[in-house]
Amino acid sequence: MRLNLIRLAMDPYANPKERKVGANRPKIAHLPAELETRTRQQRQAEKQTVAAERRAIKKSARRHLKRQLDEEISNLEIRNPKQ
Repeated sequence: MRLNLIRLAMDPYANPKERKVGANRPKIAHLPAELETRTRQQRQAEKQTVAAERRAIKKSARRHLKRQLDEEISNLEIRNPKQ
């Protein structure tokens, strides 16, 4: 019974002695090494920089929208004060 569960969880197309699966699998290179001069660390750093910039833009936009909303609410309260 337990053996059947293990077989279901395994990749049905992997050979029994196949070692290039998971983290050991061959990496896909979209550009030849002659054209791609950056190292993996450089690409990763660039990716993290872009992600940080996007987070900063989103944070700024949220603050701006919140400030606008607060101004609109305060304007409504000035026009229609609660009694």
